[in-house]
Amino acid sequence: MATQQDTYDYTLRLADNCLILGQRLAEWCGHGPVLEQDIALTNISLDLIGQARNYYQYAAELTGSKKSEDDIAFLRNDREYKNLLLVEQPNIDFGYTIIRQYFFDVFHFHLLNELATSQDKTLAGIAQKSQKEVTYHKRWSGQWVFRLGDGTDESHERTQAALDHFWPYAFESVIPDTLDKNMTQYGIGADLSKIEEIVKKEITNHLREATLTLPTETWNQTGGKNGLHSEHLGYLLAEMQHLQRAYPGAEW
Repeated sequence: MATQQDTYDYTLRLADNCLILGQRLAEWCGHGPVLEQDIALTNISLDLIGQARNYYQYAAELTGSKKSEDDIAFLRNDREYKNLLLVEQPNIDFGYTIIRQYFFDVFHFHLLNELATSQDKTLAGIAQKSQKEVTYHKRWSGQWVFRLGDGTDESHERTQAALDHFWPYAFESVIPDTLDKNMTQYGIGADLSKIEEIVKKEITNHLREATLTLPTETWNQTGGKNGLHSEHLGYLLAEMQHLQRAYPGAEW
């Protein structure tokens, strides 16, 4: 049987992925390439932050202490965040943002399909509630991968550069560690070994259809799930946590 600490740690991973990527996308607010996509990026950011909030509320319950969702979301140091390395990477340009988003969306979509039948009723409920939003996210980023990859010479070149850059970060999501395996065994977590092939096949087929060249590198960057992050997370947290640290007690 899963311990309360295991469930808390697993819930943090889910929450941190959504919060950190939501924060990254929020940086596009007012800077989108056209108004429609500016709004789309902002809405996806809000969806992810909303999902993160649901997970943090559950995590706060699991602590059995007076810690609030805000404390957990905003008052940890970088080593205490358990998000994937992919989601903390900078936007750089629209093409980079789209490739990063597509990699996460495909994983997130299949992850939620698994979590929707979790024996943990709270996690199953959050997953079921989030499925519609994430289905839209995947369709949106997938369409843009195709438009940019099979678009102009410049859009193709810049999207290929983004793909080459993010490829080593693409599949940390489906590499299970001890916690992932334990939570799967308990019937709570998603079975990553089950979705790995599905995620990789869907991504590679779509990239080929978008006329992009798949990198041959097979090495994956890992560590984010266990708190080992790139230098980019510290700068992101400094901005994201400023309000909460400057005005302690502020609420969502």
